[in-house]
This record gives sequence, C-alpha cells and structure tokens, in this order.
Amino acid sequence: MLTVSNLKKDFGSLQAVKDVSFTVEKGEVLGFLGPNGAGKSTTMRMITGFIPPTSGTATICGYDIITDPVAAKRCMGYLPENAPSYHTMTVTDFLTFIAKVRGYTGKELRDRVENAIVKSRLESVRNQTIETLSKGYRQRTCFAQAVLHDPQVLIMDEPTDGLDPNQKFVVRQMIKEMAADKAIIISTHILEEVDAVCTRAIIISDGRVVANGTPDELRAKDPQGRLDVVFRNLTMTEEASK
Repeated sequence: MLTVSNLKKDFGSLQAVKDVSFTVEKGEVLGFLGPNGAGKSTTMRMITGFIPPTSGTATICGYDIITDPVAAKRCMGYLPENAPSYHTMTVTDFLTFIAKVRGYTGKELRDRVENAIVKSRLESVRNQTIETLSKGYRQRTCFAQAVLHDPQVLIMDEPTDGLDPNQKFVVRQMIKEMAADKAIIISTHILEEVDAVCTRAIIISDGRVVANGTPDELRAKDPQGRLDVVFRNLTMTEEASK
C-alpha cells in the first residue's frame, strides 16, 4: 500500500535523509524509530507531499506522491507532529470544516464527522472549543481529522509524545482498532511504542535506515534482548556517547 523508494533530502550542504527505502503493507503498523535529528520527520513530510524530496519518491496505493499528489493524498491520513488546529473552533466545528475541505456534504458529511468523533473517543468534548481541551484531547481531535475519510494509509508523527500514560493508552488502542485494514506508520523516538502497537520497526540514524525487522528480530541483536541497547548501539554516535 505504501512504497518509499530511494528518498533523499538535502538542505543546502546538509544531507538530512540519505537514500531511504521501505514498504508498508495492509495490516502492518510500522514503527519508524530514531533519535532526534535522525531524519524521521523529514521523511514523513516527503512521503505525505508536505515537502518535495531532493530525489526519490513515495507511492501510496499506486499513486506517486510527486506526479499524482492529489490522488495519493486522498488515500492517506496524516497526523503531523504538533498537529495544527483552529483553537477557537469546537471539536465538531473543526471536524465539519475538515469534512467540507475533503468535499463531503449533507448526510455523508454528518456521518463522517460523527464516526470520527466516536472512533476518537471525543463524545464528551464535542462541543468544547479546542483551546479548552487537554493535550490528550487535542491530540485525539487531530487524530480524528486524519481518519475522517477512512484512509487506507495512516501516517502519524510522534502521536503520543507528551501525553500522560492514560492518554497514551487511549491513542494506542485507537491505532490497534484500525490496524487490520490499514497500512500505518508511526514515527517516534519512544521505544515503548514498538511493544505497544508495532508489528515491525525501522531504525533510522543520520538519515539512513540501519535496521528493519519485527520487534523480536531487533531484540535478537542484543544478547539480553534489550531494545534500548540495540537502539543505542545503532544510533549513538561516538561524539554523543562522550
């Protein structure tokens, strides 16, 4: 459902992403792991068409994000890091606005908004303005806009960062409930996400993929089976370890 092919991104002399390739199939939840500055968010932004790659491309449901971006984005839901929203709108008004942007009208619009509210556990705050919500509920509201059109591919950048344990649990449950019929990518530096929701994980360091496998396959790289040790061994530079 999603194929990433030789993505590269240069910012002047800085090579932020260096020849990244991978695939995600229906039913997979891929953890895209790496330390801060590894190139995770830049890769996500290229896949979603938010920024153009220096070279390479991504194909979503058969549509190239560069040559056929509108068709590709129709198949995709995107929850960016620090997801933006209109804070003076109520939850319902914001989701209604998103539904109109996506071209829905009438009963289908109302049904899409209602389904997104229920799926994201927003019933109790549907009439509150977004600025009055806790961070967890704001994150769920942005999650709701990403799934409102029931996309085949769902891409989330740091979806649980900054949430308390209870809020993380709710967001992870929502991801698990949708995993069977979607291809899902979660970009994160939080290793516990791998155990919580991921069926496979990629580790990126300095703009390159340094590991790709199931959680058990990654743990097998350490005699004690510790994912944090594997992560450090693959991503910690000599300078950072001093």
